[in-house]
Amino acid sequence: MQPYRSVLFLPGHRPNWVDKALRAGADAIVLDLEDSVPEGEKAAARTMVAESVRRVRAGGGEAGVFVRVNPLSTRLTGADLEEVVVPGLTGIFAPKIECATDVLRYDALLDHFEARNGVSGLEYIIPVETVRAIHGCLEVATASPRVGAMIGPTAEHADIARAVGYEWSPEGTETLYHRSRILLACREAGIHALTGLWEALDDLDGLGEFARRGRRLGFRGMIAIHPGHVGVINDVFTPSDGDVAFYRGLVAAYEQAAAAGTGALRYRGVHIDRAHYDKALEWLERAERLGASGSGRPGDRRPGP
Repeated sequence: MQPYRSVLFLPGHRPNWVDKALRAGADAIVLDLEDSVPEGEKAAARTMVAESVRRVRAGGGEAGVFVRVNPLSTRLTGADLEEVVVPGLTGIFAPKIECATDVLRYDALLDHFEARNGVSGLEYIIPVETVRAIHGCLEVATASPRVGAMIGPTAEHADIARAVGYEWSPEGTETLYHRSRILLACREAGIHALTGLWEALDDLDGLGEFARRGRRLGFRGMIAIHPGHVGVINDVFTPSDGDVAFYRGLVAAYEQAAAAGTGALRYRGVHIDRAHYDKALEWLERAERLGASGSGRPGDRRPGP
């Protein structure tokens, strides 16, 4: 999966919001058919969502386009997928998954609708929303090649808050344990680790600090529910020019030393060896995929070794 920095949610029955979301610079959008769509409007919303996917691609939009379908337990998932699996769709935001069997049930549906509708390569973003899903996060992360990202949730009022029973704080210490489990599952599975959610719509300073905490922990992107949050999130998860220069210099210094038969050296006041070199290569690969090699933020910090 692409290393999406920002994944912005939109109600599926509000197609006029799509253009605004794309103008905000979201790396990916999620057109929602679940919680934000009233029961009586779900059937009509499917048609609107399919048309929104087509319209984004017809307009040359390159952002990822996902659809959050209704959970398997509602028995609406098949009808959702039947209509929204159309060319141009990137993947499915698959709610209420708790175990590998749930993932395979989605796979069976997608295999059918991909073949029928001329679509291929769809991926999943999976939110962890229950206690059972926390315990089974590694099983879920490795259940299918379609699983491309998983979310370590933090929301104050979402399903995970009710399931765990935590009292939310801006610092996020009450969710640190389960987010860490999910992050490690993502790393072991080799998938994209997302965090979220910041619900205070007007508190951009708080959003920025919260996103930075997630980045320091190891997450590489974040879920958003308002276009005004996208710029802050993108900034936090975009490597700065200073970061890029630091790691490029580290790679060059290590390779020069290794060629001379030295396996450890001092670089900008830091001891470095092969482990630092390997991390730098991985880090620069991610920066290149984000297109940050020359257009990132100004250098505001020196990365740790």
